[in-house]
Amino acid sequence: MTRINQIITTALGNLSLGERPCNLAWFTATVELYYRHPFNTKPEGGIMALHQSPYRMTKRPCFNYVFALLMLCMAAITAGCSSSSTTSAQSSPVAASLYSKVIQSGTIRCGYVVNTPGCMKDPNTGKLYGIGVDTLEMLAKNLNLKLQWTEEVGWGSMIEGLQANRYDIVASPVWTNANRARQADFSKPVYFSPIFAYVKHGDKRFTAQSLSGLDSPQYSIATIDGETAEIIAREDFPKARRVSLPQLSDVAQMLLSVSSKKADVAFAEPAVASGFEKNNPGAIQRVGDKPVRVFPNCWMFRRDQFEFKQMLDTALDQIINSGAVDKIIAKYEPAPHTLYRVALPYQSYSAEK
Repeated sequence: MTRINQIITTALGNLSLGERPCNLAWFTATVELYYRHPFNTKPEGGIMALHQSPYRMTKRPCFNYVFALLMLCMAAITAGCSSSSTTSAQSSPVAASLYSKVIQSGTIRCGYVVNTPGCMKDPNTGKLYGIGVDTLEMLAKNLNLKLQWTEEVGWGSMIEGLQANRYDIVASPVWTNANRARQADFSKPVYFSPIFAYVKHGDKRFTAQSLSGLDSPQYSIATIDGETAEIIAREDFPKARRVSLPQLSDVAQMLLSVSSKKADVAFAEPAVASGFEKNNPGAIQRVGDKPVRVFPNCWMFRRDQFEFKQMLDTALDQIINSGAVDKIIAKYEPAPHTLYRVALPYQSYSAEK
């Protein structure tokens, strides 16, 4: 029995040190070892001296003892595997979703980009206001949540702040594009912005029909780092030179570059251009009546936050359908029809009726 005890003790010792895999294959191999291997040279001294018949054993002098020890090994293996699984599960906790964190804290942390008319800032009080700000505040109130205005960011760094978890949402409505969609997710649109080309007042080099002539090194386009106008310039007019402004610049600065002849063309939404023209009458003019692009204005947050997105979208639908968002847009719209509303889902059906 000494040899049996040595083998079983060694097996259990190795198991406790984590040297044996916790699976059925090891146990099977152990059974086969005891089943076939004699522990001394005497014919009747083997644990299981076998007859030539494959169907039954003719001698089993130590079988009960060995069987009991094997069951002990199996119990130890099972306990070891269970302990290992439990430890692994405890050491790898599942990260809480953004939805869970927001509901638990009662607060949405907001990053923001100062931009007319979505998010503007009072220079004296620092208070934020605008279409995106007012709409999100109404939405949060209906959800019984608070907004924490955490950080002012630029167009080129706003996604980095989301990924670093410095804030939960970019509260200034942003235009969606493929590059941003690879790194972040968006709410349903709050409203839509048509984008037009603007030139210095009196400049007759470009018309709606000949805007393609802009794609030449002899012309320049005002852009802001990371802003959508830069994408339009790169995609539609790659040969034109770009007069780039820092990412924290106000969009109106692009129009100023045009009026001061630092650039030939700028792309902007009428809501911004109208405000600029009000302060600088006769400085710029719009090229044509057909927009170069129409962009949805959406809130942006980290990817894979389905529950958070569903909560925002449902609450946004409620205040769009009630007409509250339309009133907010009208409050900040510098001129009628400069911003496009989100169509209600039943409007086309009602019109047909």
